[in-house]
Amino acid sequence: MAPIGKLYGHPHQPQTKAILSAVAISGLEIDLLPFELGITNIPPEFPLAYVPTFVDDEGFKLIKGTTTARYVSALVPKAGLLGHDVKETAQIDQWVHFAGSEIFVPAANIYAGMVTKDLPTFTEEQRKYYQERAERSLKFLDDHLASRSSGLLVNDSLTIADIILATAVQRVGQTVCGAKERQETYRHVFAHFEKVTNDERIKHLFGEPEFVDEALAFKAG
Repeated sequence: MAPIGKLYGHPHQPQTKAILSAVAISGLEIDLLPFELGITNIPPEFPLAYVPTFVDDEGFKLIKGTTTARYVSALVPKAGLLGHDVKETAQIDQWVHFAGSEIFVPAANIYAGMVTKDLPTFTEEQRKYYQERAERSLKFLDDHLASRSSGLLVNDSLTIADIILATAVQRVGQTVCGAKERQETYRHVFAHFEKVTNDERIKHLFGEPEFVDEALAFKAG
């Protein structure tokens, strides 16, 4: 099978994981090219220096991970990543957006501010704000998953929403949720994470979760 195109992105990047997972579950192939941040992603080949970026043999180009993962999912409808009818697809889109904006963004900001130090002016007030925002969303998500006999977001098989949520929850487990929160407060959320990331088709893409024992505490300086 010929690759569907070329992907520029780091394999540890959550967005790249989502795309590669969609490729694997759809039974497709893609060329993941060597990538070095700040060197490989330079204009004009990379609009606004976004990664991941996808390019096919006809020059069709996509930026942003969610967009590309959804495109890949649409290439093989029978894989079911976008659901089986319009209502399921709408629910999948709902959870994709929720996972990105309400789960990943708060955790990613804390990660950037406290782990990678990419936000040098990050404060305790900001950490508290993002922590509370993540906790509110995780409670809503946990209640939903508790009502799902399959343990998945929409139906009884993996969808792109489940995959993107798993990438977001991995970041949550590295920042705002320690062992107690994972095992007790949001146990359905992290059971979902285990279910998705232990799927043999994509397990290798997620690697070790690198979860923290306790939620990150702010340290000035």
